[in-house]
Amino acid sequence: AVFLQHRLGAKKAAAFDLAAACTGFIYGLAVVDGLIRTGVAKNCLLIGAEVLSRVMNWEDRGTCIIFGDGAGAAVLVPTHGRHGLLSTHLYADGGQADLLCIPGGGSRIPASREAIEQKLHCVHMKGNETFKLAVKGMFQAAQAALAANDVAAADIALLVPHQANIRIIEATAQRLHVPMSRVFVNIDRYGNTSGATIPIALDEAVREGRAAPGELVLLDAFGAGFTWGSALIRW
Repeated sequence: AVFLQHRLGAKKAAAFDLAAACTGFIYGLAVVDGLIRTGVAKNCLLIGAEVLSRVMNWEDRGTCIIFGDGAGAAVLVPTHGRHGLLSTHLYADGGQADLLCIPGGGSRIPASREAIEQKLHCVHMKGNETFKLAVKGMFQAAQAALAANDVAAADIALLVPHQANIRIIEATAQRLHVPMSRVFVNIDRYGNTSGATIPIALDEAVREGRAAPGELVLLDAFGAGFTWGSALIRW
């Protein structure tokens, strides 16, 4: 973060990293929202970036064909009136972290020849179990955002979900009773870029005219850890 701050020439601006896997961008939105609302910061640059190709086991077709590298960003500033970030909702449960994780490389299993030979520094995922929890978590987070703002799923103009896989996206939309015509999907072009999926998708959606002024846009994500969360925006 500080290297990027230097390259941008943003001298004296605070800079830090935040890790929450695929939910990282929404966690970042919550942090930035708090900084702006309390007056600690005025203008914030929030970046979601991942280079997952560095932690792929290229012999594991259950993971290496799914994930990709990517980066997206958003500038957040104070706003007044009915527009802007309405609320964020964050959740985590470390009890089943072993279903989707990188076992080695940290303090519990430091890097070693044995750990590398066993591919412990790579992503390990139990897909079927993760799928069920992802749909449940994303549905819960989306429902929380709707309830907190007293709106219905029918009021959502655009759902921008984490691009984990198309089955999770479709199942989540179905449980929310949101038609796929109001769901933005680009996983077919980039794969799962973890914390970068939502900012990339949101940028493309805006460029395509999918979010008009005054419309409600719902962001929804689930990631390793496990972490999950949502954010509701009035564009």
